Amino acid sequence: MSPMILDNPNEIEKVDKIHMLSFCVEASRNCRIAAKLAEDVSINYSKPEAIVVAGAGGSAIGGELLKDWARDRIAVPIEVCRDYSLPAYVNEKTLVFVVSYSGETEETLGMFLEAIKRNCMIFCVSSGGRLVEFAEKLKLPYCQIPSGMPPRAALPYLFLPILVILEKIGSISDVSSEISEAIKILEQVKDENSSETPLNVNFSKMLASKINGTVPVIYGFGIYRAVAQRYKQQFNENSKVPAKWEFFPELNHNDIVGWEAGKKLADCFSTILIRDKHETEEIKQRIEVTKELMSKVSERIFEVWSTGQSKLAKMLYTIYIGDFTSVYLAILRGVDPTPVKTITLLKERITQSGAKENIICELQKLCKN
Repeated sequence: MSPMILDNPNEIEKVDKIHMLSFCVEASRNCRIAAKLAEDVSINYSKPEAIVVAGAGGSAIGGELLKDWARDRIAVPIEVCRDYSLPAYVNEKTLVFVVSYSGETEETLGMFLEAIKRNCMIFCVSSGGRLVEFAEKLKLPYCQIPSGMPPRAALPYLFLPILVILEKIGSISDVSSEISEAIKILEQVKDENSSETPLNVNFSKMLASKINGTVPVIYGFGIYRAVAQRYKQQFNENSKVPAKWEFFPELNHNDIVGWEAGKKLADCFSTILIRDKHETEEIKQRIEVTKELMSKVSERIFEVWSTGQSKLAKMLYTIYIGDFTSVYLAILRGVDPTPVKTITLLKERITQSGAKENIICELQKLCKN
C-alpha cells in the first residue's frame, strides 16, 4: 500500500480493526494507572538475595527491561525465566515475580507451582485467571491489572508494578520520579507519532514506510538491549514479519560477519540502530564503525535516538517509537495487527498434552493443605 494510507484515519481503521494503535496512544495513561495499582498493594518481604521474573512472551519482556534498567542499581542477580521450571539456586531468599497477563499461561503456572514448593517470596502480576485465583487462596501478594488487552499491549502493567514493588521492599529508590518523567515523555511520543500527525513529520510513519518489504534487524546496547528485543517481538506479532535483534558489543563478534554475504541478500533486510546522545565513546565508536562497514552492502540503515533524562524515560520513549512503527508497518502491509493466529493455534494444539491440567491439579492440592 502507499505510505499515504497512514494519513487517512478511515483507511487505518479498516485495517486496524481492533485498534492496536490506541494502546500506543494510551501508553502514558496506562503507565500512570499501572504505577498507582502497584502503590496500593501491601507487601512486607525483606530484601531478596536474588530476583527472578517468571513469564513468557509479552509477560516476560518486563523482566528483560528490568535487568537492563537495574544493572547498576540492584546488587543481586536478576534472571528472566521462560520455562516450566526455575533455576536450582532459587530458594526462600529469592523474590519471584510471577507474571502472566491472562493468568493462564501454562509455563508460568508451572514456575508458580515450583516457587511455592521452594517457599520463595512470590509476587504475582496478572489480570486474573488461575494465577490470581491461586494467589488469593494461598494468601500471596499480587497486583491485579486491567483485562481485555493483548499481552504485548499491556507492557506498562507488566513492567512498572515490578519497579514499584522493588522500591516498596527497599531494593531500589526514586522510582516514582522516573515514572513521572517517563509519563511526560510518552505524551511527547503520542503527540509526535499518532495517526493525526502527518507522515512528513511523523517519525514512526516514515520509518515504517522505509522498512516495508524487508526483514527488520534491530541493534541495541546497554539499557537498549531488551528494547531491541521488544522491537523484534512487536514486528513479529503486530506487523506479522520475521525480525531479529542483536546488541553491542556482542554483535561485533559474530552478527556483523553475516553482512559479508553481499548486497543481493542484504537488500532483504533493514537495520534499526537504537542510539543515545550519551553513549560511551567505546559504544559510539563501535556503532559508527559498524554503520560504515554495513553501508557497503546495505542502504537501509536507520537510527532511533532516545529522549529523556532518566533511564526509564529513555527506554520507554524508544520502545513506543517501535510500537507505533510496528503498527504502521502492519497497516502498510494490509494486515490487522491485533490477531496472532499462529500463537492461538499453537496453544490449542499443546493443550492436548494435559500438562496444564496436571499443574493446576497440583496447585489445587497445595490450596487444600
